[in-house]
Amino acid sequence: MRDGAQEEYVEYVAARVPALRRLAYVLTGDGYRADDLVQQTITTLYLKWHRARAADNLDAYVRTMLVRGYVDERRLAWSRVRLFRQIPEPEPVEDTGAEERHVVRAALRRVPRQQRAVLVLRFFYDLPVDEVAGLLGCTTGTVKSHTSRGLAALRRLLPPRIEVPNR
Repeated sequence: MRDGAQEEYVEYVAARVPALRRLAYVLTGDGYRADDLVQQTITTLYLKWHRARAADNLDAYVRTMLVRGYVDERRLAWSRVRLFRQIPEPEPVEDTGAEERHVVRAALRRVPRQQRAVLVLRFFYDLPVDEVAGLLGCTTGTVKSHTSRGLAALRRLLPPRIEVPNR
């Protein structure tokens, strides 16, 4: 990479890492996995920087890379490696006086991966259905069905005092 391009890359990444980490954390629910996902994304971005910087909306391009990396993570061989003989039961969602966001995050971690990605993009990033479909490489109908199923799953997992949107 030429010096000017490398400086652009470093400047861009330095400015965007906090936002990328927030998105990765909301998707994964784990700080370490979020860091790994961001690292994977910015490494891939470095390799494709000459093509990426020509994109009309660089932030959307990088966000797409991160979300697709998250969704595709399950397909990789290492994601099937388990360190436990049995998969531990997920932590129960209890109302112990903690802030609502912790309860919502715990419930969100229990929603299937694709549905979680759709919910985060639709409600955390407030993206329209067609843009989410473009990010995930699927149809708008698929986004709508994942939204519906994901919201239904959240309604089952969350205590009644926390409202779930009706989209």
